[in-house]
Amino acid sequence: MNQEKAVNLYGQVFKELGAWEQVAMVTVLGAEGQVEKHLYHPGQEDDMVEALAQKACHEGRPATGQVQGEPSDYGQAQGESGDHGPERSRIFVEPFTRESRMILLGGGHVSLALEEFAAKTGFAVTVVDDRPGFANRLRFPLAKDVRCQDFGQAIQELDIQPGDYIVLLTRGHRHDGDCLRALSEQNETIYLGMIGSRRRVRELKDQLAEEGIRRDWLESIHTPVGLDIGAVTPEEIAIAILAEVIMVKRKPAESGSVRVLQSDIDMAVIAELAQVPEKMRDLKRAVVTIMETKGSTPRKSGAKMIVYENGMVAGTIGGGCAEAGLMQHARQVIRDGGYKICHVDMTGTVAEDEGMVCGGIMQVLIEAE
Repeated sequence: MNQEKAVNLYGQVFKELGAWEQVAMVTVLGAEGQVEKHLYHPGQEDDMVEALAQKACHEGRPATGQVQGEPSDYGQAQGESGDHGPERSRIFVEPFTRESRMILLGGGHVSLALEEFAAKTGFAVTVVDDRPGFANRLRFPLAKDVRCQDFGQAIQELDIQPGDYIVLLTRGHRHDGDCLRALSEQNETIYLGMIGSRRRVRELKDQLAEEGIRRDWLESIHTPVGLDIGAVTPEEIAIAILAEVIMVKRKPAESGSVRVLQSDIDMAVIAELAQVPEKMRDLKRAVVTIMETKGSTPRKSGAKMIVYENGMVAGTIGGGCAEAGLMQHARQVIRDGGYKICHVDMTGTVAEDEGMVCGGIMQVLIEAE
């Protein structure tokens, strides 16, 4: 697949994510080294692609399928020994979602720490405070959006979505009440947490319930906010809150429910594929993607890494010996074109000798772009 077409397709991913919560990309890996990609269009695919795409989107992680039987071994589809047959191909479907938005209502010390930690774990952070000294870019450099506004007005303008994570960290329960009144008229979000003592939170909930706000919604608020780890300092409290948010994001709320997102996709890598840095645009490159994992591995399915012909990389699939070995294969794919599927075994004594302590198995796609 030529580089210009690939870049345009990844750019289309971002464009469509502006209108939809989720987009999926279908990659067809042919027996002669051909790679074809397109965005998934519901109802317009053949039965196998449709089933795989629905599975990937439902589970929130990549899905793979094989056409015309399984290959005898993992390896390079172009130039590999053995006859795979002209019609054999593999289908790989990757789901992409928007960055999860975390809205911090209040710009105090806990928000200061939480903005940094949340941004570094993949959240698009919005900070709101009505004080100019607490809501500015200098104070919150990693936030995607900083608003110095009345809380109620900001909430009305933020277009609250079900996939948002909201944390109330205002300077008092009068402001918490204003926030909850405004939020009660918006979409219910996947996470809503509020800092404060049990007694004062209970009093606020009772007051709002008397005003007509639904009691079941008020009781769904995570409060006391964060996991109980004995946190004391603002940084520790921020870690406790973020840990609870990640638990809600990654783990099912009840038996049989679906996690919000299982994929290990790093959207920063997708962004670089969509718009390659100017100094890298003339370089050949390969994209390394974890297709499937079993057991304990440093990164899970969906993780990507770009390997440029000059040795520069973007992203990671876990580091260590496994990544170093895959980079050698990537250089070969950059030179020869096509793609290669590698089987990385981190189990057994060989893996232990090489320092691969995770003990899992990864199936990794390397494709020339």
